[in-house]
Amino acid sequence: MGPSGDALVRRKDEHIDHVLAGKGQGAVASGLDMVRFVHNGLPEIDHDAIDTTATLLGRSLRSPFLISSMTGGPSRAVDINARLAEAAQALGIALAVGSQRVALESRADLGLSVDLRRRAPDAVILANLGAVQFVKGYGLDQARQAMEMIGADGLILHLNPLQEAVQVEGDRDWRGVGAAIAAICAAFPGRLVVKETGAGLSRDVARRLADMGVAALDVAGAGGTNWGLIEGARAAGGRAEAVVAPFSAWGVPTARAIAEAAAAAPGLTVIGSGGIRDGLDAARAIRLGAHVVGQAAGVLEAALVSTEAVVNHFEVLNAQLRLACFCTGSADLAALAQAPLLDDIRL
Repeated sequence: MGPSGDALVRRKDEHIDHVLAGKGQGAVASGLDMVRFVHNGLPEIDHDAIDTTATLLGRSLRSPFLISSMTGGPSRAVDINARLAEAAQALGIALAVGSQRVALESRADLGLSVDLRRRAPDAVILANLGAVQFVKGYGLDQARQAMEMIGADGLILHLNPLQEAVQVEGDRDWRGVGAAIAAICAAFPGRLVVKETGAGLSRDVARRLADMGVAALDVAGAGGTNWGLIEGARAAGGRAEAVVAPFSAWGVPTARAIAEAAAAAPGLTVIGSGGIRDGLDAARAIRLGAHVVGQAAGVLEAALVSTEAVVNHFEVLNAQLRLACFCTGSADLAALAQAPLLDDIRL
């Protein structure tokens, strides 16, 4: 028997509090600082004509950003999700909602309803469920319901074994998860994204997922929020906190995860996320092989303020990305992905 709806809601609210308090910051760097571009002092391009458009699940984005999954309890989630949807619409970027398990299993929709599609009629919106739930009773009906609930273009299945194993009420039996992912891929071709949640995707896992038929991979590498530490913080002073303490530096750093996913699955869209701080980090991620760049914790404070704060946040990131393009002589993101680097990268 899983946790009750009220317990799930409380847990989501606690997650937001601990992220804001910095409890999930691990001891591993994303590795993106290792990517150093050669400055082009004679770019021969028009800064204002730089093309930063991208595509995700066959849909066009005005800039290559994804507002990555985040959620909270009922005191904040409705406002957060509304602001993020409105900002995604205004910016022409993508939005991935937080886990919809609570919304499926209780009457608390946490702002996860068709209202999101009303607020963002043209944006790419991604639904989100935990992959492990598909060996705990979920099936195609729940996958379909999660997408229909918010009018989503696709579905994220998230992988969080570190978090689940540390979480007191977590799901620790992962037998059959791969087969369940493959079944969802077959049922919803071209619509499934699989993402890690802060510990990164290795080359081997990226290749396995590509062979299953996923449409995109979100590496969510180490260097951003460590959800094992978040669960340890929830159990402050308890056994879980002691168990997870040595795993502060656990995971595949974001830079390496992007490069390995791009090499292992060359035909798939790679979403680079995990410790993305600014538009220069976004440029670095694209140079390593990402097609879209995701950010969650970095925009959370803006999401707690207003839609305008979220829009301003991503406008700054896009301006920084364009500046990186200009100073490498890259007229578009395809050129940026080939821009020369100062040194060989040792990931």
